[in-house]
Amino acid sequence: MRVPGLAVAAGGVGLAAWLVKAGRPIPEAMGGRATGSRAARMAASPEWSNGRFHNQQLRFEPSSRSLAASVKELVAGRQERHPVGDVPLVREPLDARPDGTHVTWLGHSTVLVQVDGTAVLLDPVWSDRCSPSQQVGPKRLHPVPVALRDLPPIDAVVISHDHYDHLDMDSVKEIATLWPEVRFVVPLGVGAHLEKWGIPAERVDELDWHEDTKVAGVRLVATPAQHFSGRGLSRDGTLWASWVIEGENGKVFYSGDTGYFVGFAQVGERYGPFDLALVQVGAYDDGWPTIHMTPEHGVEAAADVGAPVMVPVHWATFNLAFHPWSEPIERVLVEGERRGVDVVVPRPGERLDVSALPAEPTHWWRSVT
Repeated sequence: MRVPGLAVAAGGVGLAAWLVKAGRPIPEAMGGRATGSRAARMAASPEWSNGRFHNQQLRFEPSSRSLAASVKELVAGRQERHPVGDVPLVREPLDARPDGTHVTWLGHSTVLVQVDGTAVLLDPVWSDRCSPSQQVGPKRLHPVPVALRDLPPIDAVVISHDHYDHLDMDSVKEIATLWPEVRFVVPLGVGAHLEKWGIPAERVDELDWHEDTKVAGVRLVATPAQHFSGRGLSRDGTLWASWVIEGENGKVFYSGDTGYFVGFAQVGERYGPFDLALVQVGAYDDGWPTIHMTPEHGVEAAADVGAPVMVPVHWATFNLAFHPWSEPIERVLVEGERRGVDVVVPRPGERLDVSALPAEPTHWWRSVT
């Protein structure tokens, strides 16, 4: 006969062990704090004031939704926020140095952009959860279609901001090991996280908005976005950005995470037009319109920057908001047709040749919605 007290004690020990395992990686995953010359450079930025970075057009506005209402939303409609079957993946090998401009969406906001033979990896997240601990937090709704080691050689890693669904410690460490010459191109302050994770300073370019660097012949420009940052309780200690990826024969825009704002039209005037725009369309809500775009605003942003074609990102992989799983894409298609912007929705792992894009969407997501 089992003694209840012993069972409770054993359960308590098991819970304690789980908590230790879950909490062990958190301090390192939270990253580092800027000091010295890095902190001085941040303080000199036009986007910095009163000890933090700010949006130029509109300051961060907290959600109008109460905690109780958020909990209720999380409990209700859970199935709608997940695919009902296996998301179809493309697992074909990727050419190392293809001619022209190619983009491969790998899930959420992780995209391989290949321009003129140069490989740029955006916001690489290969972990199972976007969290400081792999024991808790939002879990993948589909596997990564390509293992990191199976990617073609990467020349540059571009980070839009330091949230866990965009800056993943384990992925960064593995990339740095796989390709010892890869450069990390990041917004101001994010280099402190990389430094804590063992990335040498000479492999990191930290940029303010409208600053640029060149990697293997491709120009990378940090451009404005309207968002926020933080990996712990403090907020806005590092900058966030959208990005221009410009080669001799191709140009791609990446929105990063952002609310819709006039900055997109300014980016279009200064850096456009673009062959294609990778635009955030998921994880929106009435409670946070200033930091995440709705699908309709995503299409408008693509039009503003001068991109005739957009590929939606920041959807399908992690459940980070209250809307149905496939709603962003259905709304994007409607708005794209209305505004004359071609919307291409690849399966995760499907490489697109920008010079030969599919004429019609395959609607692959409908089979698992």
